[in-house]
Amino acid sequence: MKEIVAVDIGGTHARFAIAQIVDGRVVELGEATTLKSSDHASLALAWEAFGRSLGRELPRHAGIAVACPIQGEILKLTNNPWIIQPAQLSARLNIDDFVLVNDFGAVAHAVAQVDESHLQHLCGPKRPLPKEGAISIIGPGTGLGAACLLKRGDHYFVMETEGGHIDYAPLDELEDKILHALRRRFRRVSAERIVSGPGLTNLYEIIAELQGLPFTLHDNRTLWTMALEGHDTMAAAALERFCLSLGAIAGDLALAHGAHSVVIAGGLGLRLANRLGKSGFAERFVAKGRFETIMSDMPVKIITHPQPGLFGAAAAYASQYRN
Repeated sequence: MKEIVAVDIGGTHARFAIAQIVDGRVVELGEATTLKSSDHASLALAWEAFGRSLGRELPRHAGIAVACPIQGEILKLTNNPWIIQPAQLSARLNIDDFVLVNDFGAVAHAVAQVDESHLQHLCGPKRPLPKEGAISIIGPGTGLGAACLLKRGDHYFVMETEGGHIDYAPLDELEDKILHALRRRFRRVSAERIVSGPGLTNLYEIIAELQGLPFTLHDNRTLWTMALEGHDTMAAAALERFCLSLGAIAGDLALAHGAHSVVIAGGLGLRLANRLGKSGFAERFVAKGRFETIMSDMPVKIITHPQPGLFGAAAAYASQYRN
């Protein structure tokens, strides 16, 4: 058994935990410690603060998930003051080895390794995820994350993608009008402009404009609360359209990946876990013309693990250093 530090670095918070790995898999993830990024001038200082909170020396191995593309010599995160230089991480953190993954790549690693109890059934056949083939993973949050998980026997491979930036494809007259309105705001309208945290605000404002009704500008957090509680008719209508679009886009990605199943992830995916099944998500997911039979035979799950980023960061390390 090997002990490592799992790290999940987002725009606002950085989460740390100690994980135990054996034979390429995570067997235990300790309690998460959440630190506000703005309270620490660098990852190294937050790392040291985590060590002090445990009152012990940290392991010299780490799986680190970062909310940005893993490209170039310097990684910069939105809304986070840290600059991460991969080439200097070993020296700065006093570690022997590490794995650095994109935050949604980490979620894909989590899907590959979590227990079935953390995969809630949403629609399609009620059976476990397949042990062979591709699994599409899509998650609305601040943006729209997407990844493809390929299983081959006892091994798996994670392909980090930018699938959330595919073009938005309207499927009815209202969505034609929504697309037309969004084109006045953005040079290009991607799926993320609709299916993401800020996407709900876009839908809310445009639906109100199309209805010719007055509306109040709300911050995104307040609007989501209004939509989920269902007390505001306009916010509820925007959320209904959000769920429809998530179903359509999830189905598109499954076709593009040649997937045998789909997992919904992301912070908003978890918040919507008990709502998507009662929405038009399933109908839009399978509505793929000549491929409806194939889509209807595809299990769709929601990952409900409380810390998929941390678990996935540890799983990414375990997978790379399985021997």
